[in-house]
Amino acid sequence: MKRRGKVIAWIVGTLVALLAVLVLVVALFDWNRLKPFIDDKVSQAIGRPFTIHGDLSLAWHRERSKSGWRSWLPWPQFTARDITIGNPAWAKQPQFAQLDALRFRLSPLPLLAHRIKVPSLQLVQPSIDLERDGKGRDNWTFTLPHNDKPSSWSLQLGELGFDQGRIGLDDAATHTDLKIVVEPLQQAIPYDQIVAENDKAAQAQARDTVDAAASKAVARAATSKDDREQKPDEAARGTRYQFRWTASGHYQGAVAKGTGRIGAVLALQSSSRPFPVQARVQVGDTHIGLAGTLTDPLHLGALDLHLWFAGTSMAKLYPLLGVTLPDTRPYATRGRLSATLGDHGNQFRYRHFRGRVGSSDLSGDLAFATGGARPKLTGDMQSQTLEFSDLAPLIGADDNGEKKQRGDGTPQPAGKALPVEQFRTDRWQAMDADVTFAAKHIEHVKALPIDSLSTHLVMDAGKLTLDPLAFGLAGGKVDGRLVLDGSHSPMPGQIQLDARHIKLKALFPEFDAMRTSLGEINGRADLDAKGNSVAALLGSADGELKLLMNDGAVSKNLLETAGLNVGNIILGKLFGDRTVEINCAATDLKATEGLFRTQLFVFDTKDAVINVDGTVNMSNEKLDLDVKPQTKGLRILSLRSPLYVRGTLKDPDVGVQAGPLALRAGGAVALGTVAAPAAALLALISPNHDQPENTCQVVLQQLRSAGKLKVSEPARQRAK
Repeated sequence: MKRRGKVIAWIVGTLVALLAVLVLVVALFDWNRLKPFIDDKVSQAIGRPFTIHGDLSLAWHRERSKSGWRSWLPWPQFTARDITIGNPAWAKQPQFAQLDALRFRLSPLPLLAHRIKVPSLQLVQPSIDLERDGKGRDNWTFTLPHNDKPSSWSLQLGELGFDQGRIGLDDAATHTDLKIVVEPLQQAIPYDQIVAENDKAAQAQARDTVDAAASKAVARAATSKDDREQKPDEAARGTRYQFRWTASGHYQGAVAKGTGRIGAVLALQSSSRPFPVQARVQVGDTHIGLAGTLTDPLHLGALDLHLWFAGTSMAKLYPLLGVTLPDTRPYATRGRLSATLGDHGNQFRYRHFRGRVGSSDLSGDLAFATGGARPKLTGDMQSQTLEFSDLAPLIGADDNGEKKQRGDGTPQPAGKALPVEQFRTDRWQAMDADVTFAAKHIEHVKALPIDSLSTHLVMDAGKLTLDPLAFGLAGGKVDGRLVLDGSHSPMPGQIQLDARHIKLKALFPEFDAMRTSLGEINGRADLDAKGNSVAALLGSADGELKLLMNDGAVSKNLLETAGLNVGNIILGKLFGDRTVEINCAATDLKATEGLFRTQLFVFDTKDAVINVDGTVNMSNEKLDLDVKPQTKGLRILSLRSPLYVRGTLKDPDVGVQAGPLALRAGGAVALGTVAAPAAALLALISPNHDQPENTCQVVLQQLRSAGKLKVSEPARQRAK
């Protein structure tokens, strides 16, 4: 043998011998001798007592999942038994975590490059107690040693496995205490089966919480084309649920319970191995269900969930999700939640959801983003048919029974007509919003056809703006703008509304006398106010309210249908039960600190001109009005006496003024004092070149120029 060959053989033999000696030393080494060293170093690293009470052992296993020569290479697997991690001194429990065993495999070769690569980490019967006290201190945040010089070593975790275990949560800050138990299933369950079960649970809960229509709505969401197009990839469909979990206790002070299923191995680094999750949770009377996958959790990867909600009010989702939503009637929705999670903020999208709120349908797409100065909600929502009464909880106008059901503790006083329930302005400052909403058709009563609703809601640092705020009503439109600044207390508010071309015959289609009416209603409201409820806002309002109605008719039956109690009583006392044709009705009210005073309030009818003078105090809801008819010729005999209107909005008192009829006629208000309001109201009359002159234009010109109204025939005839 040549000398070179002998040298090579000697070197190879030496290396093989050294490797054999190393393997023999490692295999025979008593690893328990390292426990004090490991305990000390880990305790220093996490700032908590760390102790391995049981054996520390090593075994060698081949990595069969690898390909090529690596599948034949043995890998070391360490097992540490009976481990405890201590708690801070202030915690109630002595231990943060206990494990029957901790197993992890270690890749030897990366150690040469200062990389600690742990392909798998297995937790055996873990027991973890999470705790936060009233001072905001928590035991899940570890105090790591600070070192300005970065370490040359890096740690890489691959998979996290576990078996049955227990997690406890005691959070004084949120009044939450929960106990969660995880245990293996007898048989793994496929992904598609769990998703189908989740959809059935959504339909059943929607039926129980709302009604059968809600159940059908969430069923349509599960079978919609949009949902079908978002099918999970093959990796997600290939996953299996292998563990069951149950939870019970309290969340935000409310009784909470939940069940669910999860996978067995959490891939911390891989984005191609989704982890299946499923949950059904109840907190108070709010129900939440989901089924889907979590991907790449260590790097805050992504969520893809079939998600549904059901409950008595959407406002109750705020403590659960941190999303500010309004008070509503019972609701149920189902959609697809996708999320992209990152170090600098998270993006959640609730896509193609459908459902019901009360008797109204609801659908759309919403997005919720964190990471800015405040979280922000954006999106578009639609309703094909919106029940008008379903809007009542938004302003506290629902009855006391409904208030109690949705958890509001401010009952409406029996003698108050205006809602006193306060807006939750503290929640407005928790997030921003930019959401559009459109209702294609609004159901109220057939006699009041509100056609549609559309608005653009913007919330910025507690300031809520609805602009535009638009209604379609009886062939016309109501356009406006509402601003409520919840960052101040009392809350400043402004509302501007402009009503145009509301057709009288379309407004009351079931009232026979209106079917031949050619008139319309125009109006304007411009008010500033301060207060945290509808009652407080109107009770402090400053501004003006103007309204014109021409060529119409009115009767007691019509006013009863519209729910206008005061007008119904007045009309009955003046004209009896018969229908009264109205040539023009003109109203100009000026508001000062909630006191609405009549600048001009006049009705021009076939029989008389009726003037209303006085105040409506929105602060205490008291009425102080005088109703004075001025005859047109001998038709005075068909009129009743002049009236007074006292009492409150909820309980008006309408009576006959004392004094002979002659004195009433002689005491009619001189109309010259209303020249300026009459001129202002002329601006509300929209020109229409296809029809004769507007009747109200004739009446207002008379008021403006005559000093008092001198009419010998109905103004309707003059307009012709």
